Amino acid sequence: MPDRPETWAWLLAWLEQHHPLLYAAMLSSVLAAARFIYSGGGIRRALGEGFICGLITLAASNGLSLFGIPIEAAPFFGGMIGLIGADGIRAGLKRFTNRKVDAL
Repeated sequence: MPDRPETWAWLLAWLEQHHPLLYAAMLSSVLAAARFIYSGGGIRRALGEGFICGLITLAASNGLSLFGIPIEAAPFFGGMIGLIGADGIRAGLKRFTNRKVDAL
C-alpha cells in the first residue's frame, strides 16, 4: 500500500469526512468499558460492553440527520450512550416499545 498514494489519499479523505462518527464510537466504547470496570465488572465483559455501545453509537449517529441534528453532535450522543450503557439503552427502549404497544 505504500506504493499507492491514491489509497492513502482516499483513506484520509474518508476519515476527514467521518471523524465525528468514529470519535463518537470510540468515546462511547472507552467510556462504557471504563464505567463497567469501575463498577466492578471484569475485563472481558467490559470489552463486550464497550463494543456493543460503540455499535449502538454508530447506528444512532448515522440517524442524527433524520432528526435534523448536525453530525458534529455525534460525540455528545456517544458519550451519553457510553454512560448509560447497553443494558440501560435496552431497558429504556423496552419501556418505550411497551408503552407504545399498550397504547394500541
